[in-house]
Amino acid sequence: MMNYDIAVIGGGIAGYCAAIRSQQAGKKTVLISQGQSALHFSSGSIDVLGRLPTGEPVNDPFAAISRLRYDSLGCSPLLKQPASGSAIPHPYVKVGHSAVKQSLLWFKEMLAAELPLFHQPDDANHWRITPFGTLKATWLSQPYVYQHRSQTNFREIVVVALAGYRDFQPQILKDNLARVADFAGIPIRIATIHLPSVAHDQRHPCERRSLDIAHLLQPESAWSAFCEQLTQMTQADDLVILPAVVGHGNGIETLARLQQATQRQFHEVPTMPPSLMGIRLETALHRIFIQAGGVHLKGDQVLRGQFDGARLTEIYTHHLSDIPIRAGHYIMATGSYFSQGLQASRQAIKEPVFGLDVAQTIPRTQWGGQDFIARQPHPFMTFGVSTNSHLHPSYCGKTIGNLYCCGAMLAGYDPVFEGSGGGVAIATAYHAIEQCLSHDACPETGQEVLL
Repeated sequence: MMNYDIAVIGGGIAGYCAAIRSQQAGKKTVLISQGQSALHFSSGSIDVLGRLPTGEPVNDPFAAISRLRYDSLGCSPLLKQPASGSAIPHPYVKVGHSAVKQSLLWFKEMLAAELPLFHQPDDANHWRITPFGTLKATWLSQPYVYQHRSQTNFREIVVVALAGYRDFQPQILKDNLARVADFAGIPIRIATIHLPSVAHDQRHPCERRSLDIAHLLQPESAWSAFCEQLTQMTQADDLVILPAVVGHGNGIETLARLQQATQRQFHEVPTMPPSLMGIRLETALHRIFIQAGGVHLKGDQVLRGQFDGARLTEIYTHHLSDIPIRAGHYIMATGSYFSQGLQASRQAIKEPVFGLDVAQTIPRTQWGGQDFIARQPHPFMTFGVSTNSHLHPSYCGKTIGNLYCCGAMLAGYDPVFEGSGGGVAIATAYHAIEQCLSHDACPETGQEVLL
């Protein structure tokens, strides 16, 4: 038997945030993660709220949260609580405006020594140039991401291509960026860099990934050639758009070295998976959790749990077999469809580990809109585990008082349409741990426990 204060299931942003916050609070914490998280596919930026469920763009994400109390209830009128029949509120509404901002500032401070992240001085969203040449609203970005707000005065925008590298499409980026009004009148061109080590690589170009390029740039000869060509092809008042292929494990330090060598302004964009910018974020979170003294059961999978009335008493994993893990509180952050935190059949959505109650519309014909790229969220994207204001889920209609759900598995919001995935993950994970800490301080009577 393994005993902990808090057991966290899931190793994405929500899982890591819950585990780190728990460990920081002095709780004996175990984090159980099945494998590679969705961070390997992410931009490495943190989106808080890019637009409302109505489709209205958001400039100040924290000010807009108060409007979700109304907009989220109207965006999917058929999404109901299984037990009560009332509409599901947005996760931000459950957490609260001030707690959402507090959690994001905690996240930024917690990462500062490992991976500094930046936002605008007025706390507004900024626009990030995507690998497809579009603009996406986000709130926190890594150091070498250009934070666009309005008209610019760059001499030229130079999109860097690497000869033989197929996981980045510079022509698509260039063509789409040329259609953005804010960049009208600024010349945009593609500059192709040839690396000697890549030219002599006998593998098919399609086999090279961002990690391969990062390793190929490590020898001093390849690095010098890379810096020299960048300097020759660009000027100091250009914006140089660079695919994220520089540095693995020490990406920010390597980019700082690149900027010092070239004196250029870079905008780093993620490539096809694996995303070095997402891996950078996951690596930093993992290091912080381990340094704080947490236990990480990496590569394991929670298979089932044992309930006693309104409490989850123990969980069982694939590797530990019949050895239970017991904790005072359990945090579930297993993600959505992509990471199989939710599973969809032809007729129903289910939570596969414990069989928790799920909010969804019926019938199946109402799960999606007519257009794939729609002006409102697809209903199926707002399906998920239903929870109360404390993020307690229910099992067979009964609220489980020591289990909390957070992140993409929650019902009531569309992280893709809204651009709110990272913010909801951090805010709900932080809120869940605060609920655990509050419960431990005042278990029954609301009075502080005196030892």
